[in-house]
Amino acid sequence: MRAALRRIVALVRKELLAILSDGSTRIILVMPAIMQTLVFGYAATFDLNRVPYAVLDASRSATSAALLARIDGTALFERVANLDAVPQIAPIVDRGQVLLVLHIPQRLEAGLAAGESVPLQLILDARNSTTAGTAAAYLGTIVESFNAEQRARAGLGPASPLRLETRAWFNPQLQTRWNFVPALIAALSMLQTLMLTALSVAREREQGTFDQLLVTPLSPAEIMVGKALPPVLIGLLQATLVLVVARGWFQIPMAGHLGTLYAGLVCFMLAGVGLGLAISALSATMQQAMFSAFVLLMPMMLLSGLATPVSNMPAWLQLATYVNPLRFGIDYVRRAYLEGVGLATLWPDLVPMLLMAAVTLPLAAWLFRNRLT
Repeated sequence: MRAALRRIVALVRKELLAILSDGSTRIILVMPAIMQTLVFGYAATFDLNRVPYAVLDASRSATSAALLARIDGTALFERVANLDAVPQIAPIVDRGQVLLVLHIPQRLEAGLAAGESVPLQLILDARNSTTAGTAAAYLGTIVESFNAEQRARAGLGPASPLRLETRAWFNPQLQTRWNFVPALIAALSMLQTLMLTALSVAREREQGTFDQLLVTPLSPAEIMVGKALPPVLIGLLQATLVLVVARGWFQIPMAGHLGTLYAGLVCFMLAGVGLGLAISALSATMQQAMFSAFVLLMPMMLLSGLATPVSNMPAWLQLATYVNPLRFGIDYVRRAYLEGVGLATLWPDLVPMLLMAAVTLPLAAWLFRNRLT
């Protein structure tokens, strides 16, 4: 028994030395854990901080000024716009500049003087239903606190002088599924595309078929194109399957056009394929390719806005999201699916994806020429 234990201990010691003696292995063991812990800690949060909102104050009275001062005095809300007319509400919400708009009616003072309960209209951008619902609840608490102060000052009864009437745009019932499932059209297709392209060259190296491919008349550029197109097609098929489930099973209505949706998905796939091919060209084995893709996918998912809004993240981390194609892909799909807007409105998401494709695809081609020939 003791001899067997000594042999096992010796083998464990040998394995640990083999793992820890390699500098690159030590980095792989330490750095991804630290990086992912930091990303999870900062990015995976539903905490609200400096929620952007706009005000349409038709009353411009002392009461409305006092209410807005109460809202602005918290650390939760940040007023980014003062509107002058109702037609200004839709554009600022559509562009995602604000999470909510508070409309204070002109007859605020007259209604309160008459002892009426005056409605305040609250318009929510419910594309992210969780954040919108939380922000509306916080604002409701502030209004109730303001009501209690007004009742105590005027000696009124239990009736609320002000009441919130909430309207949720793009997701009237504030269903989390409406926010999450359409985003999976981009997220799951990126997962599939990146893994397939990352493994494509590494798999042939391990199987010994890549040398045979190099002696064919195909040039490195032609090999790259041949390796890129199948993952794009499979990614589009994956997106179609998620779309069918979203429409057929979950009954989430699609407000946009399929042509607009798929035009953005193709641009999104190209950016992902370029990144995957670069990983594949740099990886010597399938294990390296899979590990590299996994380490890259985790931060991409967290920094995409899939589960938690990008606006909730620290400013320095929000800057990092601008090199993440998944952020723009998810935003594009959500807007095309839920809002029904066209390419003229969605171009701010299309341009970054095309730029990323313009960088990653030539990089992959360069790596193919310099590492594979």
